[in-house]
Amino acid sequence: MNERTVLYVEDNEYNRKIVRQLLSRTSYRLLEAADGEEGVAMAQRELPDLILMDVQLPKLSGLDATRRLRADPRTAHIPLVVVTSFALSGDDRRAMDAGASAYLAKPYSPRDLLTLIRKLLPEN
Repeated sequence: MNERTVLYVEDNEYNRKIVRQLLSRTSYRLLEAADGEEGVAMAQRELPDLILMDVQLPKLSGLDATRRLRADPRTAHIPLVVVTSFALSGDDRRAMDAGASAYLAKPYSPRDLLTLIRKLLPEN
């Protein structure tokens, strides 16, 4: 069975811990990056099956990182979920315009996140 890989790009350690614990109960392998530049580099190097991208990131915003990944033929096809605590009017549109496959506003339930991940990336 091939392990499906999820890359979570998030600068908040607590949020990474929550997702780490959630995915530890699944067949998904989790990679983590703490800023936008690291996230882009890791995505290009590891070619994950799915990317979860926070919007507010140091060094390179999540939306700019999303645009870079969509412009790169190696990563353009990877499903990418933009995750943000700034669920303001228009944020979902900006995320989709940047190339996101889906948009998830914080706070979200672990169940909602897992449902979305499984929708975009079915477990083997």
